[in-house]
Amino acid sequence: MPVYFDNAATSWPKPEQVREALARYFDDSGGNPGRSGHRMSIAAAQAVEEARDTLAELLNVADPARISFTKNATEALNIAIYGSLASGDHAVTTSIEHNSVMRPLRHLQEEGVELTVVRCAPDGSVDPDQIADAMRPNTRLVVTTHGSNVTGTLLPIGTVASMTRGRGVPYLVDASQTAGAVPIDVGQLGVDMLACTGHKSLLGPTGTGALYVSESCSPRPLTRGGTGSRSDLETQPDFMPDMYEAGTLNVAGLIGLDAGMRYLIDKGVDTVEAHEASLVARFVAGASEIPGLTIYGPADVGGRCGVLSFNVTGLASSDVSMLLDRDFDVMSRSGLHCSPGAHRTIGTFPTGTTRFGFSYANTTREIDQALAALEQIAAWAASRPSSGVADDG
Repeated sequence: MPVYFDNAATSWPKPEQVREALARYFDDSGGNPGRSGHRMSIAAAQAVEEARDTLAELLNVADPARISFTKNATEALNIAIYGSLASGDHAVTTSIEHNSVMRPLRHLQEEGVELTVVRCAPDGSVDPDQIADAMRPNTRLVVTTHGSNVTGTLLPIGTVASMTRGRGVPYLVDASQTAGAVPIDVGQLGVDMLACTGHKSLLGPTGTGALYVSESCSPRPLTRGGTGSRSDLETQPDFMPDMYEAGTLNVAGLIGLDAGMRYLIDKGVDTVEAHEASLVARFVAGASEIPGLTIYGPADVGGRCGVLSFNVTGLASSDVSMLLDRDFDVMSRSGLHCSPGAHRTIGTFPTGTTRFGFSYANTTREIDQALAALEQIAAWAASRPSSGVADDG
């Protein structure tokens, strides 16, 4: 059986409940939510609100209306970033962010926004005091990832939230790699905004995501248009969730997402976290015995989510991924993973790394299969007369 370790890009396989929910959508809920009063439209609207309620339950958000659905985490992050900053404002972020954070910030920097990028340690960790020191009187946003999509390093978002709250600065968290895999209690953490995607650890289809916005924030909408509410106005509604949900939502995707999240709630996110942590620990322990294999990220596996990167001496990451797939039925991702800053931080730019992303569906047998494959690949690479690492970015 092939081994799928590309869950950091999108999770697979989805639970059977997700496929069943999608089939029911096409039979029973195919209308446009909020646009009509007939039964199919009403059923679609109810399904969307059920998904919103489920995500609120999963993240411990007291008011589900504070969650707006988006087509992915990138759109959610763009809403929060562009809606919170203007020329003359200052923003703080870290050096391990995904391009869905860095590209909007770099664009806004060209438009007059001041930006401080706090450099993380080579293992992807960050000292929260450095973030505090980077803040200025005109700081209007702090944005960090929760879990690195390259090293899996978990950032101390609770500590950062406490610091930013004390200074009255909104804090945006990118939970793309952690929502559904690591317990997140928005109420307890006190983060101001949180973006997540539905197609990774939340086990939903692609084309789904969400943005939580606390009552203390009100970023400007990124897109304006029909919402099915206040159709008497030619201006965008100023209330959530409608203000960020212009246009028809991906109802089918959200129904599938609801089923995926229900599966997680039934299993328990803490159970998922423990399972993935055990897989990471087993892989790291085994990989440390393989000559020529370098793993990046924290030495303490408790400081990681289920994502890790590695390189094999003498081979480009693209070659490693190709060999794993072609010869050993192990699927991974190679390159820069849309996060060049992270690779500069850990010293793997511009060649990148091979990345594994584990999920609840993965097994210890699959970890052992991958380790056996990498042992053979590393031995083969070491036996070659000469080798060069190509840029596969």
